[in-house]
Amino acid sequence: MIRLKAVRAALPAVLALNMVSTHAETSRPTLPLDERTNGRQTLTAVEKLKPLTVTCSARIESLLGRAICTATIVGEDGYVLIKASEVPELEKARIKFSDGRTADLREVHRETRLDLLLAQAVGITGLRAASFGAARPLTMGQWLCSVSDTGKQTRIGIVSARIRRIPGTGAALGIRMDEKSAKNGKGVRIIGIASESPAEAAGLQENDVLITIAGEPVAEYRRVHDIVNKRQPGEIIDIRFLRQDKEESCRVRLASRTKVLQNWEGEDFANGGISLRSDNFPEVLQHDIPLFPTDMGGPVATLEGKVVGINIARVDRVTTFALPVEGFWTETQQWIKADRHPPKAVLVK
Repeated sequence: MIRLKAVRAALPAVLALNMVSTHAETSRPTLPLDERTNGRQTLTAVEKLKPLTVTCSARIESLLGRAICTATIVGEDGYVLIKASEVPELEKARIKFSDGRTADLREVHRETRLDLLLAQAVGITGLRAASFGAARPLTMGQWLCSVSDTGKQTRIGIVSARIRRIPGTGAALGIRMDEKSAKNGKGVRIIGIASESPAEAAGLQENDVLITIAGEPVAEYRRVHDIVNKRQPGEIIDIRFLRQDKEESCRVRLASRTKVLQNWEGEDFANGGISLRSDNFPEVLQHDIPLFPTDMGGPVATLEGKVVGINIARVDRVTTFALPVEGFWTETQQWIKADRHPPKAVLVK
């Protein structure tokens, strides 16, 4: 009886509280469904940024039209900067501009230290080159924009870390090897292959026996490591191997050891993947613009339209590295000048 009286006494207060709560919910301003993610005002603002990035970028694609990466236009007469490790064989790629024009590419200078390739679109003029600004004055949280999906979208994000050096961890095939020599002491047996690794992409399998790598014979697993570590992610090497006592060969495009190990440890790359080379840069500008590996090589700009860097590596779901303009533009201008005005031939007597 006492408990029932207590419940009756508390009932008016509960009802009153419920009425207040209901009133608050009905009076709270709500947004239509189409405004709860990318609202009209946000989309309108982002659309205004599109000319700042799309017109000074281009798509690098295979001869069959598959997107490879993005390029930043740095000369009205066809000069572009590309992420070098994505195009180890430039003759197998072409460039497509936002106005629909396509062209073959001529390699001018490949700078492995920066993972940059300066190339020229053959026979193309009248392009809008990027207008560069300064990256060093940028502060944490400052808004940036970039082009994604080969020019179809402009996306925004913020500077998420200070400019800094990113050390390298070397290149990798993405294999585990038997520490004992194969039968007859010839070659090294593969006992495991990482998912989405260079080895898997090249068609290597468990129990294959590696015989030569880049033309050098291998008889123990340490030798394999030594040969691969001398190279940069993105490089292509020839491999000869035995499969069921039959000698075969393949070409493998190396990736960063960081990428391979992360994927082996269960890192989720279902977000669209990460770049083959994601480390070993003298300086990077880090931001959180949601991009894809095929967007690398494209410009990253302030909301005022000044290009402050070139996207160089998609690292994980929330991190992209860009080369700050101060780290490459002076050198790039020198490469362009030397290519436009090569030294005259000297007559040898």
